[in-house]
Amino acid sequence: MLEISYKKVNLKFKIPAKTSRGELLDKISYFLIIKDNQKNIFGIGEASPIINLSIDYSDDFEKIILDFCNQFNKNGEIPADFEIENHPSLNFAIETAMLDLEYGGIRKIANTDFFEGKTKIKINGLIWMSDKENMINQIKEKINNGFKCIKIKVGINIDTEIEILEFIRKNYQDIEIRLDANGAFEYEDSMDILKRFSKYNIHSIEQPIKPNQWGKLAKLCKDSPIPIALDEELINVKTENGKKFLLEIIKPRYIVLKPTLIGGFQSCKEWIDLANSKNIDWWITSALESNIGLNAIAQFTSCFDNNLHQGLGTGLLYENNINSPLILESEYLKYDKSLKWDLSYIINY
Repeated sequence: MLEISYKKVNLKFKIPAKTSRGELLDKISYFLIIKDNQKNIFGIGEASPIINLSIDYSDDFEKIILDFCNQFNKNGEIPADFEIENHPSLNFAIETAMLDLEYGGIRKIANTDFFEGKTKIKINGLIWMSDKENMINQIKEKINNGFKCIKIKVGINIDTEIEILEFIRKNYQDIEIRLDANGAFEYEDSMDILKRFSKYNIHSIEQPIKPNQWGKLAKLCKDSPIPIALDEELINVKTENGKKFLLEIIKPRYIVLKPTLIGGFQSCKEWIDLANSKNIDWWITSALESNIGLNAIAQFTSCFDNNLHQGLGTGLLYENNINSPLILESEYLKYDKSLKWDLSYIINY
């Protein structure tokens, strides 16, 4: 008989996580623990919706989790009326916990060489918004640590952001630069801004305008001097036909997949299959999860042959993150099996 419980944890950022949408100092995560009492093992998953972004973020989210757990524990299985499409972050946690349990409760999510420490995943270095000096220091640190691709949050002060790009191209000509606007630009201004940015050999820009403007975004994707990647645009698209329609209408160069925001691994797989069929490139990104969520997303990512830099550099964001075997080697994320998980403040062994 399976039994489920949860633990609520307030994760504290080491530095403010600032984007054009606002600033976070901390973030609540809910850890779902599914126990197999007969085998005396457990699987763990993370539900970590983001305020003003996740479709299942609400003041009632903890009540929803509690109700789910109560229903699950009545029958030892997922309730028949659970609406996956309306609870993407919770579904991601359930998928992760069940896969972990299936593989013996050892935090294994997929049977790949990544979990065995034989392969590693190339990732970008994330640069948070701050003043110019701080952002340049972040960039120097990432590049000195071996990152060859950096992702910069933009959209608040274009002139300062241009100065930062000028600094990079003056000093680091070969670094791949990705930009992430988080929907900051007005459509009427966006093309001029993209043209200004394009002088600095930009790999791509994520979500230049707010989502749900398909016609305008399609025109931007067609005319932009910088390849556009869809991010927030994917969150509210729940069906496979809807995903197909979006890609056919907007025709982006890239899509960015965040399992917490788009409904977990099965939903990601649908996006990947559709993107591959239309010659649209993609990468996978964590969305401010702790190392529990990051581990699951990294192992899922390792199931695919994708040579682009992935967005999995969030393991060092928190003061009170969960100690795990995930480590950084230069620009690579690796699973070091000689290191141990410390789940002591989530679950009593």
